[in-house]
Amino acid sequence: MNPESARKPDAELEELNEKLRREVMRTLEPYGTQPLSALAQLSDADRTKWLFWNLHENLDTVRAYEPSLVGQIIRTQLTVSDGLSMWSEKNGLEKRAEFSCKWQLLLKPSSYESEQAYSINDGWIDLSIGDGPPPHPALQPGQKGYLDSDSALYPNQLFLYGWIGEAVWQEIKPQLYNASASCHTDIYLRDNFLFPVKPCLGFLTGPAGALGITNLEFRTSTQPRLTSWIRS
Repeated sequence: MNPESARKPDAELEELNEKLRREVMRTLEPYGTQPLSALAQLSDADRTKWLFWNLHENLDTVRAYEPSLVGQIIRTQLTVSDGLSMWSEKNGLEKRAEFSCKWQLLLKPSSYESEQAYSINDGWIDLSIGDGPPPHPALQPGQKGYLDSDSALYPNQLFLYGWIGEAVWQEIKPQLYNASASCHTDIYLRDNFLFPVKPCLGFLTGPAGALGITNLEFRTSTQPRLTSWIRS
């Protein structure tokens, strides 16, 4: 096959994805251009739109606020299948961990102010468990997942699709199923591991408008959450 003809469809697909991304960002712009001081008055959904637009269109500026996303795990589900894969022609064991969660956005307005927490939309985390990246979702080398939305009312519920290694799962599993009411586990997505999925960042992949993730951090706490942590 001619290399030039092979690259042409890739370029056309990239152009289409970028067009879709720009259309999504255009709908989010009225929310994304709101000042930081307006976040406290915005709804959960509008704060989510603010975050997605700024990470895509205003990345250098929003980085100064050290934004982090925290998935507060509410409910867990483990799915194990043995047989023909849903995502490939392979036959064998597949494991997925699914978490219902409440998302929080953490921002630090300046070096002289303490971190502020803002509630954003509820969602779901779906992680493949294995020794390497799964066939689905399709990820770039080194990419752990991406954050996306399930609705035309973008972004509505937030969904994280990705993968973790078997060793990580064995490490956190006892904490996830701890019966103590004062024990809980969260997933942290730190600012320096969050990137917009766009053509200039070829080390990420995902749907138009998604946020790529290169690191997942699990935190287990053995003390009750503060009331302000649930809703700001």
